[in-house]
Amino acid sequence: MNPLRSDQIRGNWAAPVLPINADDSIDYARLSGEIDTLIAMGVDGIYSNGTTAEFYNQTEDEFDAIHRLFAEKCAAAGMPFQIGASHMSPAISLARLRRAVALQPGAIQVILPDWFPPSDSEAIAFLQRMARAAAPVGLVLYNPPHAKRVLSPEDIGRLKDAVPELVGVKVAGGDADWYARMKRAAPDLSLFVAGHTLATGTRHGAHGAYSNVACLHPRAAQRWTGQMRADLAAALELETRIQAFMRAHIHPFISEQGYSNQAVDKLLIAIGGWSDVGTRLRWPYRWIPPEEADRLRPVARDMLPEFFD
Repeated sequence: MNPLRSDQIRGNWAAPVLPINADDSIDYARLSGEIDTLIAMGVDGIYSNGTTAEFYNQTEDEFDAIHRLFAEKCAAAGMPFQIGASHMSPAISLARLRRAVALQPGAIQVILPDWFPPSDSEAIAFLQRMARAAAPVGLVLYNPPHAKRVLSPEDIGRLKDAVPELVGVKVAGGDADWYARMKRAAPDLSLFVAGHTLATGTRHGAHGAYSNVACLHPRAAQRWTGQMRADLAAALELETRIQAFMRAHIHPFISEQGYSNQAVDKLLIAIGGWSDVGTRLRWPYRWIPPEEADRLRPVARDMLPEFFD
């Protein structure tokens, strides 16, 4: 696949998660079926090894096996794909990136080193070396709200100025003022925000989402993304219901019960029922019992019937 320019990274991108067996091994047969399903659902693109794919809890042999499978399937189908080469260790992340480049993704996602927050000069030095190793493939910087250093729009602009190979960012988003600052600081970057805020983000200039909403159902998330272009008012109304469902029924698993974001992403997949990946996370992290998905499915169907056609 040819490297993607920033203006080619758009829309609804979905992610395969790891189906985990009871012995903590990866079920590659179920992973293969999950990737096939995402391709068949016609999403705008597929990305690997974000937080929800438990990138921090893979051996290097597993990383290679996952991505050989992933790249082979996406390339054969002509599906745009990005590989996440992230790791808390910059040395391991660089080694992952070098191996990922050979698989010819459209872009490579990275996080900043995560054991100790890097300064501006350290972040630039990190991204410059990663960019040289990735060439001609561009970088997408993944900077979620739980990162050790959450970047401001101005921080991102300085990184883009120093590292022109940076083609996109994944961030939480913000209010209208935040979007205006992003447009001034880094107008040429592909800007991806949280999936459940994408309609509002689109109104303010966001380009897409590496989407938690796609966890609930990738095809429905794809339809919703198209609706933002055709009928933004209707898309904003659906966003209101998506956020109401998340706030009332999903966020309490994090805020009250202490589960991780990746645990609730797997719960959303189980509620949507589009892939049999299960809710189990790898040791030592807790997963949400699948019975909770059975309990919440009728609630989700009532609040969000568009996701259960």
